[in-house]
Parts: sequence; C-alpha cells; structure tokens
Amino acid sequence: MAVLNITFTDSAQEYLSGLLSKQETEGMNVRVFVTQPGTPHAETCLAYCKPGEEKEGDLTLQLSGFLCYIEADSEPFLEEALVDYGADRMGGQLTIKAPNAKAPRITDDSPLPEQINYFLATEVNPGLASHGGQVSLIEMDGDVAILQFGGGCQGCGMVDVTLKDGVEKTLMERIPQLAGVRDVTDHSDRTNAYYK
Repeated sequence: MAVLNITFTDSAQEYLSGLLSKQETEGMNVRVFVTQPGTPHAETCLAYCKPGEEKEGDLTLQLSGFLCYIEADSEPFLEEALVDYGADRMGGQLTIKAPNAKAPRITDDSPLPEQINYFLATEVNPGLASHGGQVSLIEMDGDVAILQFGGGCQGCGMVDVTLKDGVEKTLMERIPQLAGVRDVTDHSDRTNAYYK
C-alpha cells in the first residue's frame, strides 16, 4: 500500500500539540477529512478526535506528541496536502492546502455518496443555480439518495418535475447502481421559490 504524501510542518505539529495538551479529554488527537471531495465545493477539515472516534480504515500518522487519523475515503484527495502554522501579530493561523481536494476522482468503484456529490456539483447544481436553487445529498437510505433542495428550489411549484425529470434522471443515468432519489425538503416555506 502506498503511503499518503501529506506534510505537517514542524510549526503546525507544535501548534496542534499545544492545542491538544489544553483539552480536558485525555488522549485527544486530530482527524483530517475532505467534505464533498472531488467537487468544486470540497473543503478540507481538521477536527479533534477523542479516543474511540477514529473510524475503521483510517490511516494513522504518528506526529510530534499526537496522532492524526486520515479518513480512508479522503486519502486520495489529501495527496500532496500541506498543513502549516504561521505566527503573526494576531497570534497565528493554521492552514491546510490540499491541491487535490477538488480534483474529480470518480470511478464506477467510488462510494455512492462521492459519485452523487460529484454529479450534483458538476451537472445538476449548475443548472439549478440559474433559478437561484441547489440540491444537496443529506444521507443514503440503502441505494436511495435522500436529497434536500434549497434557495429558489425550496417551495418551488415545479420541484416535482425538477426532481423526477432533472435530478433523478441525471443521477440514475450516471450512476446505474442508484435505486432512486427522495426529497425531504420542507416545501411549505415558499419565500425564495422560483415558481410560486
């Protein structure tokens, strides 16, 4: 197995070690992951990780005085990432530069949520944006995607057509193993609806 090429500078390790030493929970570490990986909306996150919160499959890095768990599904998107800390007059700032976080890496073998988020970001939401709307994956119910609409799509009189003829059709054409989609949006709020 290839080793992930992620760099924590000495200053970042020192800063994080200092933060972790101030936590009340004994054995606190950190976890790094990417939300909506491979899409234009990808964000790289670093969070506290209490003992037992690490997930099966996480890559474990031993750093200076603490462990860093890397989410398995995020590993390819964190290749060549740099975690750095720069001191300044205001105290300083921790930065994470992950040049591959937004790079599409979708294959037929990619986890279903990754595939759905990718096609929502690249094909569905750009079209909905013209009406001030967007749709997000909330969770999976087996092979059914649970979606939530926002912006101009929330409360829109045409949302059923958008869901069936647009979103569901696009996702099921692109992802054959997807069984369907379900909308859990509260459409009673029509404040920003495109069609009322």
